[in-house]
Amino acid sequence: MAREPRERKDRDREERDSEFVDRLVHINRVAKVVKGGRRFGFAALVVVGDQKGRVGFGHGKAREVPEAIRKATDAAKRALIRVPLREGRTLHHDVQGRHGAGKVVLRAAPAGTGIIAGGPMRAVFEALGMHDVVSKSLGSSNPYNLVRATFDALKREDSPRSVAARRGLKVSALQARRGDADGAGADA
Repeated sequence: MAREPRERKDRDREERDSEFVDRLVHINRVAKVVKGGRRFGFAALVVVGDQKGRVGFGHGKAREVPEAIRKATDAAKRALIRVPLREGRTLHHDVQGRHGAGKVVLRAAPAGTGIIAGGPMRAVFEALGMHDVVSKSLGSSNPYNLVRATFDALKREDSPRSVAARRGLKVSALQARRGDADGAGADA
């Protein structure tokens, strides 16, 4: 078995990495006081996604900002999740998520609405490739808690296909019920 040349492995890795977009959400500078003065360290929170339904977040710490960002990006790529999107642009249903004191509410939105969200949540939606969503953060405004709460909500998102499989129904039967529910709500 012949080994692959190192250049080809590096090129394959670069091609795989180029499909992802990364968003820097937050940088935190911390100082450690020592005998000669202060030593600074940096912590970075990064969100990475392929804009086709996969997204992840990572946290990295280092003495310099670029190194912290690199570590966070690597961690985010290792922790990707897949989120089912309706028509590739919005959520299938409204969902809530929480982490610590951070709570978020995500709502499906009609086409043309855009991303209505605050900074950390907006970064997640842009990396995910979502185009229409209405969201509200309640409680803590800490970016770490908001990103984790948003991921908690996205993990609870179900596609009609998975719900139909779980219930032993056909997707068309579920979609018909959705139409009935929308019609009943309009009359009331």
